[in-house]
Amino acid sequence: MATQLDLQEQEQLDALKAFWNRYGNPITWLLVLVLGGFAAWNGWQWYERDRGAKAGALFDELERTAQTADADRAGRIFADLRERYPSSAFAQQGGLLAAKVQFDKGQPDAAKASLLWVAEKGTEEELRTIARLRLAGLQLEARQHDEALKTLDSARAAGFEALVADRRGDILMAQGKAAEARAAWQTAWAALDEKQFYKRIVEAKLTSIGAAPAVAPAASAASAAGATK
Repeated sequence: MATQLDLQEQEQLDALKAFWNRYGNPITWLLVLVLGGFAAWNGWQWYERDRGAKAGALFDELERTAQTADADRAGRIFADLRERYPSSAFAQQGGLLAAKVQFDKGQPDAAKASLLWVAEKGTEEELRTIARLRLAGLQLEARQHDEALKTLDSARAAGFEALVADRRGDILMAQGKAAEARAAWQTAWAALDEKQFYKRIVEAKLTSIGAAPAVAPAASAASAAGATK
C-alpha cells in the first residue's frame, strides 16, 4: 500500500514539475507584473496625496496672504504654486485668488496674467470659464473690447451660458452696438432662473435701453391676484 501511495505521489510530483517547466516562467512574470503594478499604484497614490497636501499648504499660505492684501507676496506664492503643482486644483484656485488681490491693489496687468494662466493652463473647465469671465471684465475696463470678446468665445463651461451672454452684452454696449448688446442680454435673461437675483440685474440693463422683458402671463396673473386680495 505504501509503495502504491509513493508511486501516486511521484506521479503527481512529476506532473507538477512538467506543468511548472511549461508554464512556470509565464506565471512568474504575470505575478511580477501584477505585484509590481500594485506596488506602483500604491506608490503613485502616496505621491499624489503628498503633492496634494503640499499644494494645499501653499494655497493656505496664499489665502492668509490675501487677507493681508499683500499683492506682491500673493503673486510670488501663486508663481510657486503654479510652477510646482500646475495640474492641481489648488493652482487654479490660487490664480483666481491672486488675481483678485492684484486687481484690488491696483495691479491690473498682474491680475490679467494670473487669470490668463488659469484660462489657458487650468485642467477644470469651470475654473477656466470663471477665469475668462473675470479676464474679459478686466479687458472691458481697459477698453480692450475685441480681446474681451475673443476671451469670451472660449468660455464654454456648462451652466455659465447666462453669465457669458451678460458679459458679452456689456462689451457690445461699450462698443456702441446697442442692438447686439440687447440680444445678448435677452439671451442671458432668458437663461437665468426666476429665483436668481442676478436675473433682476440683467432685467435692469434691458430696461435702461428701453427693452424691458415682457412679463410672463402666469406671473401677470399672479400679480393681479395678489393685488385684488
